[in-house]
Amino acid sequence: MSGHRLLTTLCCALLAAPVTARTTAPPQQPVRQDTTTTVRTHEGAVRGAAHDGYLTFEGIPYAAPPVGGLRWKPPRPAAPWSGVRDATRPASACPQPPGEVPGGSTDEDCLHLNVTTPEGPRGARPRPVIVWLHGGGLTTGAARSYDAHRMAVRGGVVVVTVDYRLGALGFLAHRGLPGSGTFGLADQQAALRWVRAEIGAFGGDPHEVTLAGESAGGYSVCAQLASPTATGLFERAVIESGPCTGRGDRPFAPSSVALTTARREGAAFAAGVGCGAAPDAAACLRRLPVSRLLAAQDTDQQPAHDTPLLPADPAAALAAGHFHRVPVLIGNNHDEGNGWAAGIIRAGNPVTPDTWPGVVAAFFPAPGQAQAIVREYPVHRADGGPVFGAVIGDADFACPTASAGGLLAAEVPVWRYEFADEHAPPLTPGTPPFPLGAPHAAELPYLFDLGGRSRDLTAAQHRLADTMIDYWTRFARTGDPNGPSSPHWSRRAVLSLAPDRIAPTHSVVSRHHCGFWDALG
Repeated sequence: MSGHRLLTTLCCALLAAPVTARTTAPPQQPVRQDTTTTVRTHEGAVRGAAHDGYLTFEGIPYAAPPVGGLRWKPPRPAAPWSGVRDATRPASACPQPPGEVPGGSTDEDCLHLNVTTPEGPRGARPRPVIVWLHGGGLTTGAARSYDAHRMAVRGGVVVVTVDYRLGALGFLAHRGLPGSGTFGLADQQAALRWVRAEIGAFGGDPHEVTLAGESAGGYSVCAQLASPTATGLFERAVIESGPCTGRGDRPFAPSSVALTTARREGAAFAAGVGCGAAPDAAACLRRLPVSRLLAAQDTDQQPAHDTPLLPADPAAALAAGHFHRVPVLIGNNHDEGNGWAAGIIRAGNPVTPDTWPGVVAAFFPAPGQAQAIVREYPVHRADGGPVFGAVIGDADFACPTASAGGLLAAEVPVWRYEFADEHAPPLTPGTPPFPLGAPHAAELPYLFDLGGRSRDLTAAQHRLADTMIDYWTRFARTGDPNGPSSPHWSRRAVLSLAPDRIAPTHSVVSRHHCGFWDALG
C-alpha cells in the first residue's frame, strides 16, 4: 500500500468493475420488420424492431447533441426530423474511457434513450413506465447494456433506459460555465420530460413513471428526489445500492460535493488541460478534444450541491424532510464490498493480520478511526478478504441504506430489501481470491439481461428473478410491491431475497455493525 490517494484511485476505478464484465453484446433476438414497429413522436417517426413478444426502439434522441457551443450547457430540445428515423440499433454511449464500452467512447452526440415495450394489443389503460438510470460511478456506463425485455414482458411495463453525460462533461463545475456541476442530472430530467411528452405513443402511462437506478444511477435517483426541478417528473422511486447518505470521505459509494469545492477542483482541472490562464476559460475548454478531457478527469465524479438543480446534499435534504413525496423501494446487496476487496487484493495488496491496520488506515485516515475498525472487524489468518469486504459494504452501503430508508419512511411509504443470493453468478472474469457472495451489482442479471448473463442463472435463481421482477413491476404499477403470487413484503422489515428464502429479516442493522458506524461518525 502506498497511501490513501493510491487506494482511493484504485477503489474508484474498481467501481466500474462489476459493469465492465457486461461488455459482451447481448445475443440478438429474432427481429421482424413490419408496420407495428413504427411510432410517431412529436419530433418525428421512429422505426423499431419487433422481437418475440416485445418491441424495442433504440437510440431515440431526447435532447440536442451537447456539442460545440452546447458542451457544458443545459440540455436543449432535440431537433425534429423528416421521414422515419431508424431505431433498430443503439446509439453511441456517452464519452468514457474503455471498460463497459469496449474501446470507450468519444462521441458527445449521446443524449439518447431506448424503449422496450410488450408487443400485442394495448389494454384499456396504458402501461406503467420504468425509467432506468445506469450505474458506473458517473464516469462509465451505457443504457444499451440493459436488455429490459424480461421486465417489460413479464411485468407488463414500458422500460426506458437512458444515456446521460458522464465524467467531466457531465459533472465538471467551473465559474465560467453557468449551471455546471449537475449537467448529467439535468440530462436525466430532460429524459423524464421526454417520457412525459412521448411515452404515450409507445403504450406507456406518462403519469405512472417510476425512476429507478443502481449504484451511481441509484444515487442519481436520490438526487432527483431532492431536486426541486424534478418536481412532478416521476411518481415512484427505486434505489438499488446507491444510498442517499453517501459521504465523500468513504469513497466506494457515490456522494455529492459542495459547489465551492467542486469549483476549486474544476479550476484545477482547467489548469491541468491548459485552460487555467486562458482569457475565456469556457471557450478554451469547449475547444479541447474529448480524448484530452477523458485523460485528465478523475476516475470518480460527484454532482455539486448548493446549485439550482441540487440545492442541498441529498443526505441533508433527506434529514430535513426536503424531498419529493413518492413511494420508494430501496435496498442493497448482502456482500456489497466483496468485489472491491477482491480487486484490491488481486492488485497486489494482501489483507493479513499484519497488513490489516495499514489497509484500514489508508481508507479511514482520521485519528482513531482505523484502530476502532480493526478492533470491531479483526482479521485472523485466512479471512482478510471477507472482513475487508464487510467493512466496505457496511460503511458505504448497508448502513447508509438503512439510514436513508429510515429517513424516507418518516414521510413516505418505503419497502426495503437485501439481495442475498450467496451463489449469484460472477460479473467479473477470473477466479476471485475468496467467495464473493452477493456483491455490488449482483442483482442486475435477475432484472435485466446483461450480455446474456441471465442464461447463467439456475432454475432456482430464475424463479427468484421472476419474483423480483414481479415485485419491482407491481411497485411501478401501484406503489406497493405485494401481490397474490409472491411472499408478503412488510414495510416493517427488510425483505431478504435469496433463491431458497424470501423472508423478512430484522437483523440487518446489527449484522452490518450499523451502531458502530453511527458512533464512529
